[in-house]
Parts: sequence; structure tokens; C-alpha cells
Amino acid sequence: MTAAGRGGRPPLIVIGLDSATPEHLFGICLPKMPNVRRLLARGAHSVLRSTDPPISIPSWPVMLTGVDPGTLGLYGFRHRKSFSYTETYGPTSKLPVPSVWELFSSAGRRVCTIGMPLGYPPLPVNGLAISDFLTPAGATDWTYPPSLAHEIEGRYGHYRFDVTFRASERRQLYRDIVQMTQQRWAIAEDLYQREPWDVFAIHEIGVDRLHHAYTKYFDPSHQAFVPGNPFEHVVEEYYGIVDECIGRLLATAPEDAVVVIVSDHGSMPMAGCFCINSWLAERGYLKFRTVPTEPTPFEKCDVDWATTTVWGAGGYYARLFFNVRGRDPQGTVDPADVPALRARLLGQLGELKGPDGGAMPVRILDPHTAYRSVVGDPPDLMAYFGELKWRSAGSVGHPGLYLKENDTGPDDAVHSYDGVFALYDPRATAGTELAPQAIMDVAPTLLAIGGLPIPAHVQGRRIPADVPSLASDR
Repeated sequence: MTAAGRGGRPPLIVIGLDSATPEHLFGICLPKMPNVRRLLARGAHSVLRSTDPPISIPSWPVMLTGVDPGTLGLYGFRHRKSFSYTETYGPTSKLPVPSVWELFSSAGRRVCTIGMPLGYPPLPVNGLAISDFLTPAGATDWTYPPSLAHEIEGRYGHYRFDVTFRASERRQLYRDIVQMTQQRWAIAEDLYQREPWDVFAIHEIGVDRLHHAYTKYFDPSHQAFVPGNPFEHVVEEYYGIVDECIGRLLATAPEDAVVVIVSDHGSMPMAGCFCINSWLAERGYLKFRTVPTEPTPFEKCDVDWATTTVWGAGGYYARLFFNVRGRDPQGTVDPADVPALRARLLGQLGELKGPDGGAMPVRILDPHTAYRSVVGDPPDLMAYFGELKWRSAGSVGHPGLYLKENDTGPDDAVHSYDGVFALYDPRATAGTELAPQAIMDVAPTLLAIGGLPIPAHVQGRRIPADVPSLASDR
């Protein structure tokens, strides 16, 4: 059965697997994934290079708009609010440029999205939308139209956007991840069969949660891996469950449907945490009225802002802020002195030693030079430690500068740059492995597949025209 849509083209199905790695999707887990294996055998696939920083936010919005993080004003899950020292805010779906879902909708295409970030509040697409894993607890406005939420919960019970993955108890957590995944895909099957969608998209956060919670159990390169542990094969099992879900969804799709599988970044074992604020305090950049003697979140510390010049925020990378006079509430650094302060800071970070005394690689980015434009509330500098293997711990009061565990709860993994891209078109006859592609190129590629023009503001370029779906008009 074929089902050309309103644009005269076969339907497009986009599957987002948060944190899925090339090593697992294209290799280790592929024997357990017959449905993905079939798509790869006749499609094109590649490594998908993520953003700076390689975090779900901004990576997904970058992928689905085709512009860089600075242009979107997205630098992570939390942003400093109006130069406050303690107040932050989270991102929403209200972006300065339209997503591909909005562009398809504006062109009259019927669109259904499930959990695609950024998804809250849900976009008023030409069809249906379910919000993403960043939906606030207790929110009732998580679908478009609103009546869809009542229908879903009436049939499937409480809808699970996410799980609490930084938890010590792993058996129940795995059951929760599987239950969340199976519920989401059952809903997807239901919605897909309601009408001949032009564009249908689903995002699965469970893949990311599995990597964060179980990497030390299944990855022999993790420092805490123990052979023979009860979760040693959990990654193959879970990827297999996701494959079953994909297979059931595709079994209901027209035979000429084009399928795209993507991830926002990859995953790798976490080496530990570097305590950025403790390091800044040791070197006199950050001053406390009362020095914490036990682990304390930075927001709860008694900082002497009148003498502080630099402080940092933790996470997958360190966001560094200068306390600039005339900009920050109690600024101490004259704007003319910022270049010298930056140079001194970069020089000292460049000499950083790891816990074993060896050199600790540090990469520093300035948002104003890393991106085409910068809006919103960016950090002054972005610092990556140990080629992203070391998280940044914003908390202070630890006995040393390095922690073996995450300071915000149990966590086995950090993000890598390498995500996945796979495209299946029924016109293809043999699988093709492409050179690594850039995440900003996904949006123009999806638009090209759907026959829509690529807006002038899009910075990415469509993936090469030798991919069957892009080679010629239908």
C-alpha cells in the first residue's frame, strides 16, 4: 500500500533515540534489532556529529531548526536569569525560528509529534502533539489539542514523560524505563493509524536514561565494570525492546514511507567530576564569606560577591561567568580588564592536572565566537574537561578537586559528540555508509525529503544528494 500525502510525496517517519550511539545501534546491539537491521541494509547511515555543547538541549532544537545554539539562545538545561547570581530558567518550545514541524504544518501537511524536544508547551501543529521529557511536574497542558491528554490518560493511564534515572535502586528503574517506553510506543501505534499522516515523529528518552544508569554494568571500559553482573547485557535487551516497538509502528505504515532515525548525541563512560568552583576558589577568583566544609550546592553558599571575579555552574560542562562591573549586580571586574582576566584564566586551566597528576585536557569555547549569533543568556565561557569524560561539579565543600561520582546523584555516563543518522527509503536497494554528518543538516534534509523549500535562515545544508530520498523529486 502506498500513501502519497498532501505534498504528493510518501509519508515521513522520524524516530528520535536520545543518546543512541553508533557503537550500539550500528554494532553491539544490531543482532538484537532485526527491524533496524532491515532499514540499514537498504538505507543510508552515518555518525551524526552533535552540537557544542553536546547536550539534549540545545542538540535537539538545533537538529530540528537547522541553526546553531547561539542563534536559538540555548546553552543547556538551565540558563542564568537576567544576570542574577542564583536565579535560573529552563528552555521552552518558544524559539526564535520555526521547527521543521511548524514549517510542515504551515505548508498544509498533517503532522503528529510525540515527545520531540523542545516540546513544552506543545506546539499548535497541523495535527497532534504530545510534550517532551521536560514537561513540568503536574502540568495539564501537555498535548495539542488539550483534549488529547484526557483521551490518552483515559485509555493508557498516567502518561510517563520520564523516569528518575539518578537512583541507586536499578531493578525497578529498568522496569520503569521499559514501561515508559512501551506505553509511549503503544500510544504512537494508536495515533499513527488514525489518519494518513504526512509527517510522524516520536522521541524516546529511555535510551538516554539506560546509558546514564547502566553504563558501568554493560561497558567494559567503565572503571567500575564487573564481569558477570546481573545487568551486563541490559543494553542489548533494551535496544531490542526499542526495535520491537519500531517494528510494530512500521508494520502499520505504508510500504513507501521514508524513515529517519536520529540521536542528538552519543554516550560514553563518565570518568568523574571536576569541582570547578573549588578550583576557582583555590586560585582566588571566587570568594566565600563562610567557606563550606561539607558538600554544598553552589546556590546555597555564602558567596562574597563584592570580591568575586569568576564563578561557574556545573553540569556536562562548566559555564563560567565573569562578575563584570556595570553588568552584574555586584560586579567587580572593569569591562576593560575582562580580556586580561580571560587570558589568565585560560592559561591556568590549560595547566590543569588530573587526579593522577597527568595533564587534564581542557577545551574552552567563547559563545560569541563559537556561534553565528548569540541571543538569550549565554555563559561568558564554556569549559569541557577530559574530552567531555569529566563532568563539571558546581557544588563546593568536597575534600578534593576530583570526584569519582556525580555530585547530583548516581550517574554512569556522559555525552559524546557522535550520535546516529539513518535514512531508509524504499527506492534504495543497498545499504550505504556515509561520511559523518552534522546535526544542523538534519532539518534541511527533512524539509528536502518532504519537498519543502529550505528557509534562508537555516544554517545547515541538506545531506548529500546521493542519498536516494534527496536524489530526485518524486
